[in-house]
Amino acid sequence: MNAYRFGVLSLAAGLAVVGATGCATKNYVRNQTAPLVDQANQLDSKTAANNRQMHDVDDRAQAGITQAQGAADSANQNAQGAAKAAGDANTTAGLAVHRADSLESVVKGLDDYKPIGNVAVTFGFDKAVLTNDDRAELDGFAEQIASAKGFILEVTGGTDATGPAQYNYELSQRRADAVVQYLAAKYEIPAHRFYLIGIGKDKEVAPNTTAEGRKQNRRVEVRLLSNANAGDVPTQTAAMR
Repeated sequence: MNAYRFGVLSLAAGLAVVGATGCATKNYVRNQTAPLVDQANQLDSKTAANNRQMHDVDDRAQAGITQAQGAADSANQNAQGAAKAAGDANTTAGLAVHRADSLESVVKGLDDYKPIGNVAVTFGFDKAVLTNDDRAELDGFAEQIASAKGFILEVTGGTDATGPAQYNYELSQRRADAVVQYLAAKYEIPAHRFYLIGIGKDKEVAPNTTAEGRKQNRRVEVRLLSNANAGDVPTQTAAMR
C-alpha cells in the first residue's frame, strides 16, 4: 500500500512539475515575443503613417503641377494675345497713315470739319511707350469716335526742348505712331482716318523752363473732327509724307 501511494504521489508530483514547466515555457515565450509583437505593430503604424505622408505629398505635388500647368497655359495664351496685338500694331504702322506738317496742307474743305472731341496723353522723358493711364485716356476718347460720322483724327506729337531738333522731331513721330497703332488695332479704325503730325519741339504748350512744363510738352494730342454731311474723309490736296 505504501509503495502504491508512493507511486501515485510520484506520478502526481511529476505531472505537477510538467505542468509547472509548461506554464513557465508559455510565460517565457510570451515574455520573449511580446516585445517583438509590439515592435511589429509600431513598424506597421510607422509604415502606414509614411504611406499616408507619401500620398499627401503626392497629392500636393499633383495639385502644384496642375496649378503650374494652368498658369503656364494662361501665360502662353497671354503671350499669344500680346504677339497678336504686336502684329496688329506693326501692320497698322505699315499702313498708309497720312503724314504731314499740318492738317491744312493735306485736307481740302477743312473748314467743313468741326472738332467734336479731343484727348492728350503725356510721355516720360525720351519715351514713346503708352502707360496704362494713357490707354485709359484713349479708351475713354474712343467712345466718342464710335458715334462720329464722316470723321478724321488729327494726331499731333510733341517733345520738350531737350536734345537736338531732328531727334526730337523723330521722337514726336514715334509718340504719335504709338497712339495711332493703339487706336487702330484696338478699335479697328481705318488708317486713312488718321492724319499724323510730328512737330518735335516746334510747338510748345507750356514753358520748357520748368519740369512740369516740359512734361506737358512731351505729349500727343488727338483731335476728333467730323463733317456730318460728308460720306467719307476729305480729298487730299497735297502729297503724303
